[in-house]
Amino acid sequence: MPFTVLNSRMVEARLTPGMRMFSQRGAMLAYRGDVTFTPNIQGGQGGLGSMIGRRVAGEAAPLMTVEVPPGGAPGGTVMFGHGGHHVHVVDLTGETLYVEADRLLAFDGTLEQGTMFMGSQGGVMGMVRGQVTGQGLFTTTLKGHGSAAVMAHGGVVELPITPQRPVHVDPQAYVAHRGDVRNKLSTALGWRDMVGRGSGEGFQLELSGQGTVYVQASEEKL
Repeated sequence: MPFTVLNSRMVEARLTPGMRMFSQRGAMLAYRGDVTFTPNIQGGQGGLGSMIGRRVAGEAAPLMTVEVPPGGAPGGTVMFGHGGHHVHVVDLTGETLYVEADRLLAFDGTLEQGTMFMGSQGGVMGMVRGQVTGQGLFTTTLKGHGSAAVMAHGGVVELPITPQRPVHVDPQAYVAHRGDVRNKLSTALGWRDMVGRGSGEGFQLELSGQGTVYVQASEEKL
């Protein structure tokens, strides 16, 4: 179910009878047609098991199920946005998207949701990254074929990651990544820190492998 981008801060999803999707609670701006909205405590396709780690870490984001019942012809459309944040649509074709739960605006019900312990991607440095950046020790994963709308400050750019060209990102500007990517945290005492305009952490996130990283045009958290 592709999203239609209405402007930089709003997207629209078209649902046919029997179709389901998930969104952050309170993200619905307007809708047309026979659409129902139900609070969801299980976090999407991943079910209750995928939420356990996030609840232990205090990182569970409340979701709602958005769907058109099988007899709800001809379907409906829903407009999504939240807090005036910029919205970026990611189309998945079987790979996995790694994204913080609070940055997920809405996503296809066909995508399998899970939770990944940051220490398993980047070893101990993955855990350090979570503690230093405030992003937590767990991150949400979405896998399969479908689309997800993520939020960011100031818009998003997509940077390709290749084995020959890793990408270094300010941890506060990191939004999400997908593909076969490894991350590690390292100190970043560069010119930005020297002139007093750095983000204050003195760290940079290095992503290597094959995939894409999504970077926002701001160091501000949601």
